[in-house]
Amino acid sequence: MKEKPENILVCVAWPYVNGPPHLGHIAGNNLPADIFARFHRMLGNNVLMVSGSDQHGTPVTLRAKEENVSPSEIAEKFHDIWKQTFEDLDFSFDLYTKTGTENHSKVVQNIFTTLLKKKYLTEKISKQPYSEEADMFLSDRYILGDCPWCQKKTRGDQCEGCGKNLDPEELTNLESALDGSKLILRETKHMYLKLSDFQNDLENWISEKTFWKPSVKNQTIGFLKKGLIDRAITRDIDWGVDVPLEGYTEKKIYVWFEAVLGYLSASIEWAKSSHNKSGNPEKWKEWWSNKDAKHFYFQGKDNIPFHAIILPSILLGVGDLNLPYDVVANEYLNFSGKQFSKSNNWAVWVPDFLEEFDSEALRYHLTSIMPETSDSDFTWDSFYKSNNNELVATFGNFVNRIESLLRNNFDNKVPKPIDLNENDKRMIESIKGTFKVTHKYIYARQFRNALKSIMALAQDGNKYVDYNAPWKEIKTDKQRAATTLWVAINVVSNLGVLISPFLPKTSTKISQLLSQKDDLLWQFREIMPETMLNTQGPLFKKIDLAEKQKNI
Repeated sequence: MKEKPENILVCVAWPYVNGPPHLGHIAGNNLPADIFARFHRMLGNNVLMVSGSDQHGTPVTLRAKEENVSPSEIAEKFHDIWKQTFEDLDFSFDLYTKTGTENHSKVVQNIFTTLLKKKYLTEKISKQPYSEEADMFLSDRYILGDCPWCQKKTRGDQCEGCGKNLDPEELTNLESALDGSKLILRETKHMYLKLSDFQNDLENWISEKTFWKPSVKNQTIGFLKKGLIDRAITRDIDWGVDVPLEGYTEKKIYVWFEAVLGYLSASIEWAKSSHNKSGNPEKWKEWWSNKDAKHFYFQGKDNIPFHAIILPSILLGVGDLNLPYDVVANEYLNFSGKQFSKSNNWAVWVPDFLEEFDSEALRYHLTSIMPETSDSDFTWDSFYKSNNNELVATFGNFVNRIESLLRNNFDNKVPKPIDLNENDKRMIESIKGTFKVTHKYIYARQFRNALKSIMALAQDGNKYVDYNAPWKEIKTDKQRAATTLWVAINVVSNLGVLISPFLPKTSTKISQLLSQKDDLLWQFREIMPETMLNTQGPLFKKIDLAEKQKNI
């Protein structure tokens, strides 16, 4: 009897849209989230995958000042670029939206008002960095200063040296990122989220997360051990969501409060949109109010406190909304030994990459080096080798050689097997075993190991065919060759199923080759004798190293 489908909410960190995406953004949270969502759909679960562009952060306003345009122009320009890039990479978002929508503002303001009524917000007067030169308060990336942890010069929201999340007032030797002028501290009033009210509930909640990555759980426990302090959720800025409170017309809601509520606002927007085929505008509650639903938050390690401390606190304060089931935070992907940096233009920009290379090759390589437990490194040499030696020479070669043998010797039809020997049976069991192993790894958010298990099956298939040598069997015992190739084409079939969460286009090509539907379930797919094959070219293209080196 089939188990009841689970309601799975896949939440992907909202990127600042002050520039195009680089490979680090894809490997860090978007690709693992897409693999996970696709896998759960194949299991028959009810999956909702949402994200959007964070249009209100100071990176956007800084870019706007640099280009002498409005923040909205920058936000819309790069939102379109990110959205198109995700489509080019075949990410299966149910909705990719943006924080600049009326829906998002309403949801955030309603949450703000609810917390205020429940007395989880309080007004405080504090001293904030002020520029006498510009006659305005500055926040976050508009501020430069010395980090109290590593003493390196950094911006006011997160240290570029040690990675610590910061409040601007923690820095010393404050200066403006706009003009280099010294900043003073001046009193201003703000609304604060009373994080300390949630200390005990969060400690109890995190104690149950025995399956979290140690890095995520330990960092969260570290914050809790220090004791949570109230955090300002408004800012003296003119770009963002309006504060629904008298006397706050010159302020906006702090981006990190409203951005983490984007998962909720996106779910509500999806339910009210044409993307929701049910037509039920309240359908979002199946993920947010159903206590059996599971929420998975995919992001980089720098976002852990916002998803493991601030968001759960907000949700606890509101009540009757599900907390995260897992915060799936990856480490950093570096580029040739150095951290990706927009500001220093040290990056491989994905739109540029996709003009030269296939998206499937990128999905494959980034999965194979995904920084799941430690920082990893992208190099051009490793990318070329993974494409040519693994995708082309192992996976693609196996599929192509079986298709060729059937085309040339069995009229492009799947032959009928007889009398499977022990080696044949072992190969079939290897396929079924790969489903179990890969399922275990993907379910545990270990995507690198999952991909390795699939590639191991492709290698096993190649060895099986080499051992049986059907090109020789055809000359001496065609029926024996038929049995070998029936087993081999079933390896091909199930490689197509297994690889689907990782390489969806490749999976579709294999389904087309086998005259099969592409609506795959996570189960063994047997190809029946007499099935006609649709002749195709190679699955993957070899990269000419010498030629590409000229262009890189």
